[in-house]
Amino acid sequence: MCNKKGKNILGTKLISCSHDPITGFYRDGYCNFFENDAGEHTVCAELTNKFLIFSKQMGNDLITPRPEFDFFGLKEGDRWCICANRWLEALEFDFAPKIYLESTHISFLNKIKFEDLKEHSVELKNLN
Repeated sequence: MCNKKGKNILGTKLISCSHDPITGFYRDGYCNFFENDAGEHTVCAELTNKFLIFSKQMGNDLITPRPEFDFFGLKEGDRWCICANRWLEALEFDFAPKIYLESTHISFLNKIKFEDLKEHSVELKNLN
């Protein structure tokens, strides 16, 4: 595990996505990039019911509690580090949740242009 925090999409220090519920590949609250994270849990999203249902239909059930794994299920409004490719897949079907740029790892820009993220940003939406 790497304790070094990375940079976010804006090129500044990556800030925490959520500690309640605790998220991140290593459950440290951060959507950091790690070589051993095949899913690239680098996108900090504000979850919607639409996305949660879509994710479940695609084989990743984030709704159902799994107490044996200390996972109590997610609900609309929760912030969570989701897989980069799952977010892109959801975008194709118009199910992509809003993201927090300051909490989304810069590596996500290897998959999508910053300009294409603007309308999906919580921060930019709140600035308009």
